Amino acid sequence: MTEEQRQQAIRRIRAKREFRVHLAVYLAVNALLVVIWAMTSTTYFWPVWPMLGWGIGVVAHAANVYFGSSEISGAQIDRELHGRFGS
Repeated sequence: MTEEQRQQAIRRIRAKREFRVHLAVYLAVNALLVVIWAMTSTTYFWPVWPMLGWGIGVVAHAANVYFGSSEISGAQIDRELHGRFGS
């Protein structure tokens, strides 16, 4: 295993940890919102809106961590260095 491979593995581990923290905070905050809703009024389930909005972010974060490419290719580096249109 090269040092670069080791560093990439460490970055992937950190990304997964950060996602798990994000998910735990999402669940805790939304559970609290449901408790507040249940204690104040059980007519209109308003916590659905923050759940949906933030949930989109959680799903995007998960997709990036577990399905996104964490490897940086030479072509990506070239595009970044030289601009998208070769400028």
